[in-house]
Amino acid sequence: MPAPAPAVRRALFSVSDKTGLVGFAEFLHGLGVELISTGGTAAALRNAKLPVKEVADLTSFPEMLDGRVKTLHPKVHGGLLGIRGNAEHEKAMADHGIVPIDLVVVNLYPFEETIAKTTDFETCIENIDIGGPAMIRGAAKNHAGVAVVVDTEDYATVIEDIKANKGAVSDDLRKRLAARAYARTAAYDAAISAWFADVLKDDFPRYLSFGGKIKQSLRYGENPHQSAALYLTTEQRPGIATAKQLQGKELSYNNINDTDAAFELVAEFSQPACAIIKHANPCGVALGASCLEAYTKALMCDPVSAFGGIIALNRPIDGPTAAKISELFTEVVIAPGASEEAISIFAKKKNLRLMVADAMPDLKAKGRAIRNVAGGFLVQGRDSGHITESDLKVVTKVKPSDQQTADLLFAFTVCKHVKSNAIVYVKNGATVGIGAGQMSRVDSARIAHLKSKEAAQAAGLTEALTVGSVVASDAFFPFADGLLVTAEAGAVAVIQPGGSIRDDDVIKAADEKGLAMVLTGMRHFRH
Repeated sequence: MPAPAPAVRRALFSVSDKTGLVGFAEFLHGLGVELISTGGTAAALRNAKLPVKEVADLTSFPEMLDGRVKTLHPKVHGGLLGIRGNAEHEKAMADHGIVPIDLVVVNLYPFEETIAKTTDFETCIENIDIGGPAMIRGAAKNHAGVAVVVDTEDYATVIEDIKANKGAVSDDLRKRLAARAYARTAAYDAAISAWFADVLKDDFPRYLSFGGKIKQSLRYGENPHQSAALYLTTEQRPGIATAKQLQGKELSYNNINDTDAAFELVAEFSQPACAIIKHANPCGVALGASCLEAYTKALMCDPVSAFGGIIALNRPIDGPTAAKISELFTEVVIAPGASEEAISIFAKKKNLRLMVADAMPDLKAKGRAIRNVAGGFLVQGRDSGHITESDLKVVTKVKPSDQQTADLLFAFTVCKHVKSNAIVYVKNGATVGIGAGQMSRVDSARIAHLKSKEAAQAAGLTEALTVGSVVASDAFFPFADGLLVTAEAGAVAVIQPGGSIRDDDVIKAADEKGLAMVLTGMRHFRH
């Protein structure tokens, strides 16, 4: 068994992020710890009037190849990997003039930050750290005798631990630091491999890894007995993970999931849009001349389900919109900005979470959707499919009007964000009935119609909102029965992918009911 780690006598620093560096090094120097460092880090320590030995002096070998080779040397790695208390290791170290290094402080070249700022291939390559990960992994392997620190956030913890353990780092902390170190290099390598795959346009490489850094621990997951946390990846995509919370309670797992669904939905539209989400499904979506109009129209679709929901807008929130939203209990509001008046109005709702994103996500950008399965995970490209008027094929005797065509395209876009089987009724740029997640498309159509009746009653209207609407189906109608239910609901035009062996029967039924119908050739399952 290796001997317990002695007090820290020698520490090696090599950091790109110099936050807290001097304070940490001053503490160690005060304990008589010898400081060893590389180029820029050594200069920062000297500027702070701290004595420091260059790695080149330790190894008797100069930095070379533009700094690519400096710590890759037996006197560094021997000092990290030599097992304390192992007679053979200690003899070999003594024979070759290798001194033990007890503490390694390394944070890596800023590869993740670099790829966020530039697409220049050579610049990205030069920001791939080699020596840093090698030292981190060596020190972490030999954590029985060496402490390795990879995050500036851990400096204070290490200082307090050393104070409490007579100049040594405790066994427990060394283990936890080693685990964190391996996780850091794994996430770093995952970022590099993902970048390379993107450069090479390899959507599904032979080996796929992904990593992230924790942003916050959550109170629980979908249910109180499930633990959860939110992690950030290197994906440069505006949204809930990077949005700034201006007020309100801590976000829950379900809040985050639903808010992401809402924000991704409103990002589909160029004109002012509002989406109200409940349990990851929209209960109202609308376009308008303003955010206020869009919200008012979206709310009318299902005001009951909207209670306690998530509201997303694709424009900065103004005062009148905030005032209207504040009339309803809402869990989260997210938008790409908010006026001072809006912020002041929402401040009166202490529990409401107000989230402001830097921008809207680009739904045409490539990306991956990942889902766990037993023993593995499924990976697919993000659904960036988009249908325009030129893609539509009219298959019925009646052709849709210009307004109906606009509503059909809007309805089909909303369908993309509704759990299958999805049926969406739309009139004048607003949903008027949504059926989601049913095992039967017929049931989805009926439920959407039923909800439209309830919404009409709430608004003091005598007929269902679906009367005179258009309707979208996320996938083809396998039989004419689903289509006939939409006709009974009052729909006058239909958009669906087509592709069923019974398309002719469905088209015939549409003609018999005097409906206009267009095919997209693209489906939008969302499971």
